[in-house]
Amino acid sequence: MTEDNANWSRRSALKGLAAAAGAIPLLGCPLPAAAAPLAKKHGEAVGEGAGGEAMLTGRLVFPKDPGYDTARAGWDALFSSYPQVVVFCQSTGDVVNALTYARENDIDFRVRGGRHSLEGWSSVDDGIVIDISALKSISIDLEAKTATVGTGLNQGELVNALAKTPFAFPTGDEATVGLGGVTLGGGIGVLAPRMGLACDNLLAVEIVIPAGRSGARVVRADLEQHSDLLWACRGGGGGNFGIATSYEFQIHDMPETVGIWQVTWPFSALEGAFDTWQRWAPSADVRLGSTFEADTPIDGLKVNGVFLGPPDQVQEMVEPLLKVSGAQFQSSASTWVDHYNADNAIPDPYRSWKFTPMWAPQPIPREGIDVVRDMLTRAPSRGCTFWALGWGGAVRKPPPGGAAWFWRDPIFYAEPGAGWNGAEGNGAHIAWIEQFRNAMRPYAGGGYVNVPDRAIEDWGTAYYGTHFDRLRVIKRRYDPHEVFSFEQSIPPADLFGDKPIITK
Repeated sequence: MTEDNANWSRRSALKGLAAAAGAIPLLGCPLPAAAAPLAKKHGEAVGEGAGGEAMLTGRLVFPKDPGYDTARAGWDALFSSYPQVVVFCQSTGDVVNALTYARENDIDFRVRGGRHSLEGWSSVDDGIVIDISALKSISIDLEAKTATVGTGLNQGELVNALAKTPFAFPTGDEATVGLGGVTLGGGIGVLAPRMGLACDNLLAVEIVIPAGRSGARVVRADLEQHSDLLWACRGGGGGNFGIATSYEFQIHDMPETVGIWQVTWPFSALEGAFDTWQRWAPSADVRLGSTFEADTPIDGLKVNGVFLGPPDQVQEMVEPLLKVSGAQFQSSASTWVDHYNADNAIPDPYRSWKFTPMWAPQPIPREGIDVVRDMLTRAPSRGCTFWALGWGGAVRKPPPGGAAWFWRDPIFYAEPGAGWNGAEGNGAHIAWIEQFRNAMRPYAGGGYVNVPDRAIEDWGTAYYGTHFDRLRVIKRRYDPHEVFSFEQSIPPADLFGDKPIITK
């Protein structure tokens, strides 16, 4: 089997079914007065009017500039925003200037890295997009097994940089997703049973936070200083506390050759295949990472995985799956980077996407599997899928100093998802996703902040569980005026300990 056939990404599976353009670089140029509409208020103590002295620096792209449509576009065509300016920050100083400028002039802003915000919350109409995608530095300490990286790197860039060393980092499977946001929200993937989540491997963060009534400052958060902020950055979600500009990561030994494997079945084997996988995966060897994917009936079922050990041992280790009637097994030896790049070489066939997150605390019973079967049978298109990630091993244990990441105990993570083209498909696919989530509530719940769903009502508990209250206290400490605010941003705790109702 070639690596091209061993695709486990929930999006690359959908693929199989079917640099920003040049802009005028205006360094040190304040936003033109004609482009400054009324700004949305963030809080009583924020900003000091439009007479501030801060200036936007970096590469600025305005609506009348060449390349504006490319600069403003996100990955998901379901959402489209028209900011006053996109600030492509070239340094931490540019980030400080952008945040200060937004505060002094009381202009709404959003922070953007890889453009994969699945609810469109990394952009904003009539405001400032602070884009950190140009912060792509990387320094690797082979002796300490650490990597210090700019938060503008995407997952694929880090995978390829580390391929020149004997080490790897537990990224997700989508190459173009930015490290800045994915790390803050958790960072899950098939390497997690052996290496932990991305956020568990975050040793330190350089982050730009609000200062005073209208300023910004840079702090380093690690186990010695601002340790509470480091804790929050380990799974507390992007865009909540500040703008991360640099990470120090723990990296891990990676075998030169790994086993890439896949087991497939016809759709009729759903009950046996899924039930076997969900009971086998959580206690499998931690060197085995796997996903289960059920597509529409015409496309069948598959389990994809990587084995961080001798490739010739894979078949023996996945034997329980092969006992399910109809199983077809394939495997190959590959380097991790070659497989990762081949998996991401398949172009996206869709422009619009919707996912909803959930965790299974225990094996889903027959009636729950019947829900999966029924929903996929009634899917509005072949771009619909049910994708699940095996959970266990290193994810069970928090790192030294702890982490805001909450979901360590479930047996697997799951996402009903859909990809489609054309606005006429929006309603049917979004409705199908929410119907799927509601139907699965008796069997799986919670959420994952990196896969947000605006339809989740109690999102604070869904994303952060019992850690939500502590996150609100830390928010109060570092961003009491809610400078960082969006539809599902963490609100600061009430000064007197009350818990206001979350309505947004």
